[in-house]
Amino acid sequence: MFRPYFAFLILLLSLVALPARADGYERIATREDFLAAVGGRDMRIGLLGITLNVQPDGSIIGNAMGWAVTGSWEWQDGFFCREMDWSGTPIPMNCQLVERRGDDIRFTVDKGKGDSARFALR
Repeated sequence: MFRPYFAFLILLLSLVALPARADGYERIATREDFLAAVGGRDMRIGLLGITLNVQPDGSIIGNAMGWAVTGSWEWQDGFFCREMDWSGTPIPMNCQLVERRGDDIRFTVDKGKGDSARFALR
């Protein structure tokens, strides 16, 4: 089912997406380091109304623009690989480079070769 706000969300995500670069971010290379950084914390993009929480059991829960987000994740060869569902809209599997700078975490799709999204850790 197509949500009318889905196109709006994609547009906004493209506006905040930036190419990955060194600028003070440090790569998170292991599952253990990833869980140490995000475990028990919400990841938020306030402007877009996105809150996600990545669970140690491999699940993802949250919401975006008022609709539920669910999914699963695993760590593969140094990358965060996830697939999600946004209120009936599938978000396909993608493996992402993960970097951290303080309480900001950045995910870059396509194993670091695509667009990035930054989340604030809360």
